[in-house]
Amino acid sequence: MKTYVALLHSIVLGAGRRVVMSDLKAMAEELGFSNARTLVATGNLVFEAEEQPIAEIEARLEAGFTKAFGKSVDIIGRDAEGWQKLAAGNPFKDGGGSEVIVRVMRKPLDASIIAGFDKNRGTERIRIVDGDLWIDFGGKASKTRLLPALTTKRLGVGTLRNWNTVRGLAKMIGK
Repeated sequence: MKTYVALLHSIVLGAGRRVVMSDLKAMAEELGFSNARTLVATGNLVFEAEEQPIAEIEARLEAGFTKAFGKSVDIIGRDAEGWQKLAAGNPFKDGGGSEVIVRVMRKPLDASIIAGFDKNRGTERIRIVDGDLWIDFGGKASKTRLLPALTTKRLGVGTLRNWNTVRGLAKMIGK
């Protein structure tokens, strides 16, 4: 068995309705994944499964989510080794836990994408590491003009997680 991390892009089902983490764990186990557990109530799932391509896991989880919750969401997967590599690659470890975020990407971003952020950028530090986009907001992310530029339409399928969550998931998988 191999450990995997899955990140849901959105767990809001509609007006005032969010996915309950116990329901998310039950959905994963119904799909044949074992030892499903979550971190905070924002769609972070860790589980074990027979080794298989990440794209297959993402597709199974997305189809299962749609069936269980009646809404389609993007789900980004990594195996335990990939997640630990992502966590180790944080170029802004000197930043605050909630001020540093990573947009975990399904398909790697090219470093040239950074130049496209210049018109929205203030003092934020931005780096691409192994195709994922790291940003140190240096303060409250909600105060930046950069957030509207981080769309799926512009960057492709991905989802944001703060450094506290990245570290928490790395600790959960403990490898």
